[in-house]
Amino acid sequence: MAAMVTGTAFAEEAAAVVAAVPVPNKGDTAWMIVSTLLVTLMTIPGLALFYGGLVRSKNMLSVLMQVFTVFSLCTVLWVIYGYSLAFTEGNAFFGSFDKILLKGITVDSVAATFSKGVVIPELIYVFFQATFAAITPALILGAFAERMKFSAVLAFIVLWFTFAYLPIAHMVWYWAGPDAYTDAAAGLKAGETAGFLFQKGAIDFAGGTVVHINAAIAGLIGAFMVGKRVGYGRESMAPHSLTMTMIGACLLWVGWFGFNAGSNLEATGLAALAFGNTMTATAAAALAWTFTEWMIKGKPSMLGGASGAVAGLVAITPACGWVGIGGALIIGLLAGVICLWGVNGLKRMLGADDALDVFGVHGVGGILGAILTGILADPALGGVGVYDYVANKVADYSIATQVTSQLWAIGTTIVWSGVVSIVAYKLVDLTIGLRVTEEEEREGLDTVSHGESAYRY
Repeated sequence: MAAMVTGTAFAEEAAAVVAAVPVPNKGDTAWMIVSTLLVTLMTIPGLALFYGGLVRSKNMLSVLMQVFTVFSLCTVLWVIYGYSLAFTEGNAFFGSFDKILLKGITVDSVAATFSKGVVIPELIYVFFQATFAAITPALILGAFAERMKFSAVLAFIVLWFTFAYLPIAHMVWYWAGPDAYTDAAAGLKAGETAGFLFQKGAIDFAGGTVVHINAAIAGLIGAFMVGKRVGYGRESMAPHSLTMTMIGACLLWVGWFGFNAGSNLEATGLAALAFGNTMTATAAAALAWTFTEWMIKGKPSMLGGASGAVAGLVAITPACGWVGIGGALIIGLLAGVICLWGVNGLKRMLGADDALDVFGVHGVGGILGAILTGILADPALGGVGVYDYVANKVADYSIATQVTSQLWAIGTTIVWSGVVSIVAYKLVDLTIGLRVTEEEEREGLDTVSHGESAYRY
């Protein structure tokens, strides 16, 4: 009888332990699968069509091919070593090789979210983050569109992905997860294992630094190092299909809800806030760009409206889960006006042939959004503040302190991506050569690089 009692007690204890182990919620899992699909949609076909419509017809197919192939390439690199180097514990700048080829990750493996005791399947977290790692290098392509060798593009992307994207992602987003913050001592220990910029207190909900500033700096340097297109400033280089660009912009807008709201990792009210902020900021930026352009140039252009929408998407990305709807409205309105200046006045000042305005939209918008995040996340201004996982409450907020942390993230990303980009472009130039010949450029990359044409005339 005693043995039976002991056995029953053991069984009850074991059941309690099992019950205490967090298991993924089916709703959260479903939302993350949908979000991953949405981010894929915003890249292929969204970004591909947005960029493709902006180039001349003889280069349309080359842009589609570059975006498509870079997305595929970076997804494979992510599975082989990218996820491991970005999202495992290592040092403040790189993770480890512990999960090379996703070693040890099974259907039962889980990843932390931003709530204690809440997890999602690690496999969907891997591939959600894979879409971020794949779209970011694809953004760079617009800066040197219409003149770079296909082989050189791929070689550069491998280098930049490995030495710029992965460490910045680790620096900003890697941490031990909320369950590690049980008390002050444990929180301090857990904090020491986080990425460099996470330790600095930088907040970036969905990729203002990791994605947009990171890619924009690489694009701007590429525009300088690859050189201007033949005939730039003398010949017409107008977009060949604003219809395609509009379709691409709309796919970006739709897909971006997965990008931003999906970054909450849970189907909660905070995901709804990120969704609402994304909708509000994007609409506000589209209107701000349109009406400002209308006042300056006398006519509102469709390209301006589409560009404004993308500027709003970029600027709200770091802030979407931190600010209130009013904050999103402010970010969107400012992004529409300031990014319009970025692709006009600033572009002329820099003198680079950033063909599809990667820096003017993603760089300027990303920097603006990162700084405004530090201001508008303040609960006194309608933001949600920063959660203290040790005290289990929203922490006291200092705008000055948070903006300083944001500037650390912006500055580190600019310097890191800049140095890696310069070295990577130079290595590729010395080994493969960066650009096609003048004769090939005039013929168009569709036929020169791929032996095909986007259109039959």
